Amino acid sequence: MVLKTYKPTSPGLRQLVIVDRSELYKGAPEKSLTIGLTKTGGRDNFGHVTSRRKGGGHKRKLRIIDFRRNKFDMEATVERIEYDPNRSSFIALICYEDGEKSYILAPQRLKAGDKVISANKADIKPGNAMPLKNMPVGTIIHNVELRSGKGGQLVRAAGCYAQVVGKDAGYAQLKLSSGELRIVREECLATVGAVSNPDNQNISLGKAGRARWLGKRPVSRGVAMNPVDHPMGGGEGRTSGGRHPTTPWGKPTKGYRTRSNKKTDRFIMRSRHDNKK
Repeated sequence: MVLKTYKPTSPGLRQLVIVDRSELYKGAPEKSLTIGLTKTGGRDNFGHVTSRRKGGGHKRKLRIIDFRRNKFDMEATVERIEYDPNRSSFIALICYEDGEKSYILAPQRLKAGDKVISANKADIKPGNAMPLKNMPVGTIIHNVELRSGKGGQLVRAAGCYAQVVGKDAGYAQLKLSSGELRIVREECLATVGAVSNPDNQNISLGKAGRARWLGKRPVSRGVAMNPVDHPMGGGEGRTSGGRHPTTPWGKPTKGYRTRSNKKTDRFIMRSRHDNKK
């Protein structure tokens, strides 16, 4: 995919840079693999805002993605590559030999007519899924399971990939895009290849309205608020905060560590923050 720009016939188009999706399928999604998507707008079941700056946005259908890839030893043919409004990557509609259809994350260089398979041992080509223990060191992968049979949880965003850098004592060592080095059980499945749509990081929305279409609401700066609303609010005239940046609830931001999952600390061999020191 390539980036697409427009003639500056309006202020919104002047800065607009989007991914050219002309090669993707232009019809409606597979009806049997879609369900209605109910939005909460960042609110909980009491109607209270629990996640700020979310709400509105265009109506969407949720595509049911097969992250487990547990239909083993049955080859499937890629019917088409589609756009999915619910994620940054593209998705692929595949049809198995028995006629069952499914959506999977589309890796780079996968196109209509290609064959993919999920098996204990398979060829190292984009779209094939297999356990980490059967992948050679150096393989580029995505959609990695953290627990066998649960389905892929790691490396699912557009352009992301991980690399198998070693194996030891029943664990595979993976280097993630962030620089983190993590170990995962060898029985866990992963899919070969990098996730599609790597140019997603280069898009420019061009105008505030396009962000609203995506369900992103405006952001108010803390220094523009009153002292009752934010620790950095108030003051006569314009101020720059007067303290280190914080959330409305006083927690430091801009690099403050919030991770507190001690159970999984042992799976991280090298933190992604270590590379930035």
